[in-house]
Amino acid sequence: MGQSKKLTCLECGQVNRVPAERLGTGAKCGTCGARLIPGKVAEIDLATLEKATRNDDLPLVVDFWAPWCGPCRMMAPEFSKAAQELDGQARLVKLNTEAHPKAGATYGIRGIPTMAGFVGGREKARQSGAMPAAQIVNWVKSAF
Repeated sequence: MGQSKKLTCLECGQVNRVPAERLGTGAKCGTCGARLIPGKVAEIDLATLEKATRNDDLPLVVDFWAPWCGPCRMMAPEFSKAAQELDGQARLVKLNTEAHPKAGATYGIRGIPTMAGFVGGREKARQSGAMPAAQIVNWVKSAF
């Protein structure tokens, strides 16, 4: 049996330990039953983001965005395509900086869209500007 990975449930915020070999097989939260690696983009709040960035062992890629931002809206479907392609390798989430204004100050977001990648409690990579799905996937694979 391989080493277990810690993952924060994006629905309820509970930290779960998942055997590494089960990461790609639909592992679910022990508290609420939600899929821990949904294979699609999840919209999260600041509290969930802070907990996940502190605890998660699988890369967490955050798209900091706002509804009024044209490039953010253009990138949204591309970010979703990238999430499907990276299923099991990284989790892709979105955080609305208009709904959670403290996020910008907490994470030093100067412009949107900005993607930041976290693993093991640390930010490992950051990229600003809208990108197509293939470029997002390549960025994530090269950063982690």
